[in-house]
Amino acid sequence: MATPIYPCLWYNQQASVAAHAYVDLFGQARILDENPMVTSFEIYGKRIIGLNGGPAFTINPSISLFAVVPDQTELDRLWNGLIEGGEALIPLDAYPWSARYGWLKDRFGMTWQLMLGDNHHPRPALTPCLLFTGHRFGQAEAFIHRHTALFPDSSPGFIQHYGEGDPHEGKVLFSEFTLRGTPLIAMDGPGEHDYTFNEGVSFVVECDTQEEIDTYWNAITREGDESMCGWCTDPFGISWQIIPARLGEWMTDPVHGKQTREALLKMKKLVIADLHIPDADPAS
Repeated sequence: MATPIYPCLWYNQQASVAAHAYVDLFGQARILDENPMVTSFEIYGKRIIGLNGGPAFTINPSISLFAVVPDQTELDRLWNGLIEGGEALIPLDAYPWSARYGWLKDRFGMTWQLMLGDNHHPRPALTPCLLFTGHRFGQAEAFIHRHTALFPDSSPGFIQHYGEGDPHEGKVLFSEFTLRGTPLIAMDGPGEHDYTFNEGVSFVVECDTQEEIDTYWNAITREGDESMCGWCTDPFGISWQIIPARLGEWMTDPVHGKQTREALLKMKKLVIADLHIPDADPAS
């Protein structure tokens, strides 16, 4: 089975500090791997990586992490821990869609939506949430259908639209869908917002073959844009990293890692044959 898609959070040299803070706070979490560039961690069984990318990009609320927490005491504890040094975007309170909900930006710049679970959400869950704002408003459903058609093990799932007579009729009020086995949420965000998608939060797609890389890269960059080192942008402005599944292993190989890293820096779309030195693999 293919590795699920997972989010990458861009930090200005705070990836390790942020990851350890999240792991310590959530409890049902752990550090998976760590090096000077990337810290990989897990919350509620969902993988996330923090990247020490420097000051070039800043995380904003267009992609948040949506946590469903079944216990109100635990939800309040997480809220208090995450908001320390941060700020509330939507105060923690009762709303028509939830008895307990809030949206905040933490001290590292990442945004979190916390919602009290119910009979439909009896276990804790963490889901990336995409908010289509500004000139992207109204594109959520097109994004869902375009990408569920691209990735295997995907489904459009549940899409709720703004109702008849609403000023935003037909736009996506809320949706839950799956890309390559990864649950995601998407919404169209009406109103004035001073942010939209950028490289601050991207999605990583690990590939076993060059054919996979070519397929995803070509589909995403068609009407999108190419960047460097396996990064690209789809027509909706969302950033993706299309990488070989063993890239981390090759980059840290004690004999050929430097050669792999140097080759990587020269590429847009990644080419496995130019990255992987066969005798770096003990099994080869």
